[in-house]
Amino acid sequence: MKTSLQIEVPGGADRILLHACCAPCSGAIVECLVERGYRPVIFYSNSNIFPQEEYAHRLNECIRYAREWNVEMVEDVYDHAGWLQCARGLENEPERGGRCLQCFKYRLLRAAQYAAAGGFPVLTTTLASSRWKSLEQVNEAGAWACSQVEGVTWWPQNWRKGGLQERRNQILKEQNFYNQLYCGCEYSAHT
Repeated sequence: MKTSLQIEVPGGADRILLHACCAPCSGAIVECLVERGYRPVIFYSNSNIFPQEEYAHRLNECIRYAREWNVEMVEDVYDHAGWLQCARGLENEPERGGRCLQCFKYRLLRAAQYAAAGGFPVLTTTLASSRWKSLEQVNEAGAWACSQVEGVTWWPQNWRKGGLQERRNQILKEQNFYNQLYCGCEYSAHT
């Protein structure tokens, strides 16, 4: 199934850093970009994921999919203690609440810093593909993160449209991806 999503990369950039939360959310986005002639670099920055075994399981699924598409993937340093600091005081927030916004800011700032250091002019994220996440929060966090560094533009693409949500579900089945039942942090595992 081809998707009908029309994309316009900010500034016509050909180097895109794609922050990825997991393989199920990455699948249709990577396919869409590659089929349109782009070779994104996947940046796996997910210090929110707990426990370490869960983190490793999701990482390995992303690695497997990136290899299939011959797309470069970079793993950020796993710093769960640092992430816990960013979430302090927000432990009891509901999903889509203040904790999620802070989590997105933490992860996307790390991605923006990597993008700036690596010469990537554009940053986007697979977080914008999940129907469980607030697109407004994702875009607020991404715009904020990119404003903290020079030379990186936030790409606020809604990766749910143009058939990508349906294609995401197909790829999940085709690839037999591990499909987690919570966002990753220990606080979301209990909701």
